[in-house]
Amino acid sequence: MTEYKDYYEILGVTRTATPEEIRSAFRKKAREYHPDVAKDKVQGAEKFKEVNEAYEVLSDPAKRAKYDQMGREVPGQGFGWPSGPGGAGAPDMEEFHFGGTGYSDFFEHLFGGIGGSGGFRGPSGRRMARRGSDIEGDLMVTLEEALRGATREVTLQRGEGKTETYRVKIPSGVREGQRIRLPGKGESGRSGGGSGDLYLRVRLARHPDLRVEGSDLFADLEVAPWEAVLGASVAVPTLEGMVMLKVPAGSTAGQKLRLRGQGLPREDGSRGDLYALLEIAVPPEVSPGEKELWEKLARESRWRPGGRS
Repeated sequence: MTEYKDYYEILGVTRTATPEEIRSAFRKKAREYHPDVAKDKVQGAEKFKEVNEAYEVLSDPAKRAKYDQMGREVPGQGFGWPSGPGGAGAPDMEEFHFGGTGYSDFFEHLFGGIGGSGGFRGPSGRRMARRGSDIEGDLMVTLEEALRGATREVTLQRGEGKTETYRVKIPSGVREGQRIRLPGKGESGRSGGGSGDLYLRVRLARHPDLRVEGSDLFADLEVAPWEAVLGASVAVPTLEGMVMLKVPAGSTAGQKLRLRGQGLPREDGSRGDLYALLEIAVPPEVSPGEKELWEKLARESRWRPGGRS
């Protein structure tokens, strides 16, 4: 039986949470557990993967619906899986358990996949040789690993047999959905047939501050109204730490400011860019003195949005 994962509890939201509430909860927890800031690096890395897994499921309408339909576990008995194609009870299919991929067994069971298994018989009834099926699993890769490349130890337990460990090289510049192939490490062949391959599908971990589009990264950058009007130097998060970005005087909401070469590696060896998307933040409260200054500005300013008089 596989341990049930309560993704709502992991993110600290209710089961009726809106996409905005889920996104906000993820960003808060991802910042807390991100390996760059967590006090306990090992525990932080595990928690970061856990909240990423929860967010990957709950932020995707199709995955969330499938997860919600599965229901919960029976207390003290673990989580049961239906038989049938792709389920643990599917006939003539060997069960595999991954480790070190960044995803739990629960996620692998619910959203992972392997090829069909088993041989087949020819017209004479004689069993024919057949190549073993390929095995597929998901591999969570942080943006920092995608930037620099990394080596990960991934374990694979075949049924009730021993656990095998593979050193998987994650290349710099790896992309979402890219498959890393380990030849001959899939399911064993039948009647003398060769073994299948093991494929690990890359899933880029969500970053609390950065979004990925190809080789480019995007960050939302809030600036104060006076910073947008007068210009300012503002700290922007990158994969290599905070960088100061010059906000030109007269900047507007929605404007994109580019930091060259702060994105992910491209195929030609260069790096993409990081774009800061400006948002004008309004103070939630103002003191009497600040209110007086805003009122004075409103009286003296000749500019009105949309050319209003």
